[in-house]
Amino acid sequence: MTTKFTPDHEYVRVEGSTGIVGITPFAQEQLGDIVFVELPAVGKVLKKGDEAAVVESVKAASEIYAPVSGTVTEVNEALSGEPGLINQDPTAGGWMFKLAISDASELDGLLDEAGYAEMTK
Repeated sequence: MTTKFTPDHEYVRVEGSTGIVGITPFAQEQLGDIVFVELPAVGKVLKKGDEAAVVESVKAASEIYAPVSGTVTEVNEALSGEPGLINQDPTAGGWMFKLAISDASELDGLLDEAGYAEMTK
């Protein structure tokens, strides 16, 4: 299992050919209390960089972009009723959607944990 990060503060946790996407703890801290999440439709085809979801917090609304290309296979339905799960644990219970990754080579252009940590210092 590998986790990669975008400069826009999304993560993609890779399990086989599936990418589990959400926002990083750093992004969650910047946003504050999350009050609403708009998730993509299952079956939606996304290209790397496409707007995939929207997160609204008490401070701002932010677009969530697809870190890699793929087709949405699942969304975290629990967020519809409890968007605060992202605040509690953005990388476990607060994941947003899963993608069937269509171009694994795109992962090479993303940051690893050390690179992301350096960027957010």
